[in-house]
Amino acid sequence: MRHIALEGRCFVLTACQVVRRRDFPADYRCVTADDPNAMLMRGGAAIIDPLGNVLAGPVFGEETLLAVDLDLDTLARAKLDFDVTGHYARPDVFSLSVNEAPQPAVTLKNSIPR
Repeated sequence: MRHIALEGRCFVLTACQVVRRRDFPADYRCVTADDPNAMLMRGGAAIIDPLGNVLAGPVFGEETLLAVDLDLDTLARAKLDFDVTGHYARPDVFSLSVNEAPQPAVTLKNSIPR
């Protein structure tokens, strides 16, 4: 998750669930474990800032709530060295054109005779 925060220069809130075998119905066929206390997913909730710093968590093996006060000024500081969208903002060398008209999924071309 840290790489997502760094690449996007955004805050990342990740909430991965904690799941034990006992959380499923008894008749559910679980191929990984039969023990009711067996951990099938161990969680890993965390909060990460745009510079990749872990502000809270990660928390494994238990249900919990994470909370932090986010410093929104971090967003501007993070974009000083890597502006995710700004470095593509060069209309003199890059443009995006979208044709919204319906198009066929497949177009057949005549083959070139040999």
